[in-house]
Amino acid sequence: MTNGHTDGSPFAPHTDEETAEMLDILGVEQEADLFDIPGDVAFDGKLGIDSRTEQEIRTELSRLFGRNDELVEFMGRGHYAHYVPSIVNHLSLRAEFLTSYTQYQPEITQGFLQVLFEYQSMLVELTGLPIANCSMYDAATSLAEASLLANRVRSTSGDTVLVPEQLRSGKRSVLENYVAGVDMQIETYAMDDGNASIEDIQSVVGDETVAIYAENPTLRGTIEESLSEIGAIAHENDALFILGSDLVALSLLQEPKSVGADVVVGEAGVLGLGSSYGMGLGIFATKEEFLRQVPGRLVGVSEDADDRRAYTLTLQTREQHIRKERATSNICTNQAWVALRTAIHTAWLGPDGLVSLAEDSVTNAASLASDIDEISGYRAPVHDRHHFREFVVRTDQPATAIASDLEAEGFAVHVVGEHELQVCITDVNVHAADELVAAFLEVRQ
Repeated sequence: MTNGHTDGSPFAPHTDEETAEMLDILGVEQEADLFDIPGDVAFDGKLGIDSRTEQEIRTELSRLFGRNDELVEFMGRGHYAHYVPSIVNHLSLRAEFLTSYTQYQPEITQGFLQVLFEYQSMLVELTGLPIANCSMYDAATSLAEASLLANRVRSTSGDTVLVPEQLRSGKRSVLENYVAGVDMQIETYAMDDGNASIEDIQSVVGDETVAIYAENPTLRGTIEESLSEIGAIAHENDALFILGSDLVALSLLQEPKSVGADVVVGEAGVLGLGSSYGMGLGIFATKEEFLRQVPGRLVGVSEDADDRRAYTLTLQTREQHIRKERATSNICTNQAWVALRTAIHTAWLGPDGLVSLAEDSVTNAASLASDIDEISGYRAPVHDRHHFREFVVRTDQPATAIASDLEAEGFAVHVVGEHELQVCITDVNVHAADELVAAFLEVRQ
């Protein structure tokens, strides 16, 4: 048995005699007796899939995919599509990257380890915090792990994490699942015109608060203007300040370290991945004092026996590598390959390209909102704030009806209220901005 994998491993075979001896010690007759699988989900030996040729399967899949609606998506709310250059695929699909599981053997994975070290270095530079891991499943699990970290390191009693009332439901659900196991509580603070209400945070924070979480940009696309105040409130109450963002936004907006962030979480998958409205890549960066509380693994740099620069996994805090009672997480899948893609995309953009992409995320959103606002029956943006990528549109007519009519015109947007739509613009859909404005004009008549 190695690395969590059991029967069938060519590297740890069991002879019939060894298997029989283990079963005898366990007091069972066969391996199937070790599992209690309900009959209605147990495999009955038949998959029910007819055998077909490769050509037949390709034909069937082409027919199936042809049923998808041809829509131009102007959707965001945590899932963002930026153009992924072809070099990301060309490099990440090389066999030495694609077939690597986890970089346990540094002597044969130096290239992969170096890329992950560079990924961590990029996060350190963007956040200003000295420690970054490689990596997390997504933004939701990053927030959950940061909350657990806060609960472990806070010096006084408490069990509550404060989050904005406008938090994506999926992220809230993941957080709830994580903190339930340690009896932590989740409370919300109000928003004021799209941004955090400092007055409400001050009214709900207290001795029981272990962390305050804020996002920049917010769920509704506004740029948070009170990050330093939120950080100060957290620290005055001996709580951690957790800040959520993404790699593109971090290149332009306030540096997390400068506003007092203790942990930075969010989405790194905005670069290197297409938007799948599911799979992501989580950011996790923090202060050096929390080094041994960081979930997952860290790549470090050292020297080999010949004094050459060498990379290795220097810190692994999951239960497979250390004593179970000392483990801080069970992050264990090869999310490293996704981090590799993000590192390649970030390096391809370079500092100037990354900032340019971020600046476009501000100016394109402002321009599109202004164009929609000129149409009778709409007000955009709803919030009197600066915006990043996305903004909310107020509609005179029911939002669901407008969204349905826009879909008929070939566009997809979010419905976020009875009379509110949310629109997201990036370099992937900016070419269709004028057509979207024309569609808004058409459907309101």
